[in-house]
Amino acid sequence: MTPQPQAVWNRFSQFSVNLALTDAQQADGTGKHRGVRRVLNQHYYGVSNDLSNSMLVGSWGKSTEVRPPRDIDVLFWLPRAVYDKSQAISWPRNRQSELLQEVKRVLALEYPKTSMRGDGQVVMVGFGSYAIEVVPAFALSSGACLICDTNSGGSYKTIRPNAEQDAVRASSERTKGNTRSLIRMLKAWQGSCSVPIKSFWFELLAVEFLNAWPHASESATYYDCMVRDFLAHLIRREGGAVSVPGTTEAINLGRDWKSKAETAYARALKACAATSEFEAGTEWQKIFGNQMPLVP
Repeated sequence: MTPQPQAVWNRFSQFSVNLALTDAQQADGTGKHRGVRRVLNQHYYGVSNDLSNSMLVGSWGKSTEVRPPRDIDVLFWLPRAVYDKSQAISWPRNRQSELLQEVKRVLALEYPKTSMRGDGQVVMVGFGSYAIEVVPAFALSSGACLICDTNSGGSYKTIRPNAEQDAVRASSERTKGNTRSLIRMLKAWQGSCSVPIKSFWFELLAVEFLNAWPHASESATYYDCMVRDFLAHLIRREGGAVSVPGTTEAINLGRDWKSKAETAYARALKACAATSEFEAGTEWQKIFGNQMPLVP
């Protein structure tokens, strides 16, 4: 006898609760990212405001954050004058690295005992419970923005964070919230099994999968099948690419994750066909860890 719909609903509904940040974790993260935004606004714009000239991106911007807490990504738009000053720097200095270090110095004045680093595309402020990753950016008239990339001598990359958020939001509305639920569960698998896939890739793949899955807007009674069928879809995408919303950028998915996806898929098949709820829970915990209830 395979797991009954009510048992599936109970199990995965509790799993969703277990993945959600607690009120205390939410308040802690909110206080920290707003504090960082306030410091930058005060320095660059002379205003004591913890929301202006910035936006949440990543999981907090797309409402896909999970427990235990992860990084919080903040996009901060620097004034045009900062860009012009940076462009005046003579080569061969890495302009983008200079910009990240400048932002880091500004934040270090407010948080002198906090671990920080600036490289790649972000300035990381390492608070104990959360790391706030600040992405310095310059707004473009098109609605896109330029962000720094310090690699290979330094360059700018064009992104459209609103397009990324809109893609997740539109899919979640179409699927009655299942898109965000699937993304959160995939992050739990990623953390529990050390799956070498970036969370952003999961977002793109979840939207892609649910766009074609026939039960995309069904209730949590279908979540066992949703996970199983997504893993099958993921395996089929080995070596493929996904497009970044609002841009022409394509991300190569590679195949380093394939063996873990195949293992998880085999376990999901067993869980969906299990003859007892305990057996099903055992297999699901092998995928997701102890946040998944052993019995519903």
